[in-house]
Amino acid sequence: MASKGAKVAAIQEATAGAVDLDALFRRYERELNGFAFRRLRDRDAAADTVQDAFERFLRWTRQQAEGERAANPRSLLWTIVGNLTLDLLRRQGRSAIRPLTDADLAVADATPSAQQALEAREQYAAVKAALDELPIGHRKALLMSRLEGRPHAEIAARLGVSKSMISKYIMSALELCIVRLDAFRR
Repeated sequence: MASKGAKVAAIQEATAGAVDLDALFRRYERELNGFAFRRLRDRDAAADTVQDAFERFLRWTRQQAEGERAANPRSLLWTIVGNLTLDLLRRQGRSAIRPLTDADLAVADATPSAQQALEAREQYAAVKAALDELPIGHRKALLMSRLEGRPHAEIAARLGVSKSMISKYIMSALELCIVRLDAFRR
């Protein structure tokens, strides 16, 4: 089993040359959270929205040509958070989700093709390898947030760290997973 220092070094190596997401997160997270909270009136949804925005920002940055970066990262992050909050509000505004009909079920193919199944297994292996590289706190925070749907305050209490640290753990973990999936896709 690799030491914590080795795992952190692996994360830093995997993200070398990338935008300094941690610095951007420290600089803009509070104001973006405030903006999202004013729109959503839900602290946990606001925190999740801001994390999703940083994840999308990172994906966008990785898709750009070498050396090209956002001229104004703050503006781009505000736009992403604004769009995500509007999307969430629209989804919440729907009165009910239409139940599936027999016609819907007849069209849907629950069995993936052999190619889709192979790609899914390979993607799963890439994400699992990335999760195995993470320090235990980062991994637990990500899994509790994304798989169990736990709010940041609860995760922070369980892990004995601040909510701010939980946000940083999750962003770091997501960044490594994105790096690994991007490497897989190339």
